[in-house]
Amino acid sequence: MNSGTFRDLLVQHLPSPAVAYCLRLWEENPFHFQLSKKRISKSGDFTCRHGHTPRISINRDLHPLEFLITYVHEVAHLRVHQVHAFRAEAHGREWKRTFQELLRPMMLPSIFPRELLAELERHMANPMASTYSDSALTQVLRKQDPRAANVTLLSDLPEGSVFDLNGRWFKKGKLQRTRVLCLEVKSRRKFLVPADVPVRHAQLSLLY
Repeated sequence: MNSGTFRDLLVQHLPSPAVAYCLRLWEENPFHFQLSKKRISKSGDFTCRHGHTPRISINRDLHPLEFLITYVHEVAHLRVHQVHAFRAEAHGREWKRTFQELLRPMMLPSIFPRELLAELERHMANPMASTYSDSALTQVLRKQDPRAANVTLLSDLPEGSVFDLNGRWFKKGKLQRTRVLCLEVKSRRKFLVPADVPVRHAQLSLLY
């Protein structure tokens, strides 16, 4: 992928004032980039195997502001890996510092609405492994997405409810910090699902 092609892709998914900066991050440290379908447990990831070009993937359905935060989050993983290889913790001190440094130039009123910028400033003082682990930030982010106006979140459902997530049916279990232990009905496997994930076709439990 050349710079022009990658820029065209970024234009489709980022706030326009952020495109040039995010393109420069890629040009400085190239990586394979992939748009992914919606995933249950994450909005993006970074992978690197010995002898291979690093790869970053981001869910294609993210709102532009979420896409920007996720993109910089994953580029921070790349930068840390290039310096420390596998010696640094995934979301440890080195990653937190790098994420803060890389996102700082984008934390502007011209990109983020003022209410969201205030929550993001608070979050970035000590960034979590996932943006969605910060419920207050997640709620303000969702206000920026008109698609979320009539969305039901997993956290809105009582325990025991059955719901559809990406075409798979789950039963809601116990809340564990910021994630919910859910049972996939078909496979009987258990998954930790972010509490603020949007769900569909919920069949509410009568056990309140």
